[in-house]
Amino acid sequence: MFYVIAHFVIRPIFWALFRPRVTGREHVPSSGPVILASNHLSFIDSIAIPTVAPRRVAYLAKAEYFTGSGIAGWLSRALFTALGALPVERGTQRAAQAALEPALGVLQRGEAFGIYPEGTRSRDGGLARGKTGVAWLALTADCPVVPVAVTGTDRVQPIGARWPRPRRISITFGEPLTFPEQRGQAGKGRARREVTDRIMNSIAELSGQEKVGWGGPTTASV
Repeated sequence: MFYVIAHFVIRPIFWALFRPRVTGREHVPSSGPVILASNHLSFIDSIAIPTVAPRRVAYLAKAEYFTGSGIAGWLSRALFTALGALPVERGTQRAAQAALEPALGVLQRGEAFGIYPEGTRSRDGGLARGKTGVAWLALTADCPVVPVAVTGTDRVQPIGARWPRPRRISITFGEPLTFPEQRGQAGKGRARREVTDRIMNSIAELSGQEKVGWGGPTTASV
């Protein structure tokens, strides 16, 4: 029922307000497990990508979005449930690792899962180096990754803005990436870093963002 609401209510409103330019929807596989890995500029990204994607996409969302009270709390729960969001506790490294388990469950059911490898939205417009949780998911589920670039959403809802503003945005889906050379190596830090950097380089090519703080090789972080 909630997905029907998202499809027939949220989507038309979203398209009317933000007139998204969408490119490359044909790159998203129509079935089977797939990860949509995107840059992250605004809160609205988690509404934009599921709304324009050609299939249902699950995302992780802060548990607080599902626990509010009153009308605002109900609207928040209804919106994120309709968009296929999964509540997750955030704030610690352990919580970040635990959050990958429901994401893996989505992929093992043959569904699509969306993730922001940077871990948080950009505050300066640059593209931070990705955390390796996206690679762990891709290698563990043995599924392709579609790089995604969003542009303009930082003008829709800048950091600190309470409400979104009508602005035109763009979403680009790139060609799927597969990782045969690293297959079966989800437990190896070097393999996860190689896969993550390849994904992030593809996102950078699509978004045109400057790479910020990439530095040298590292196997740290989820």
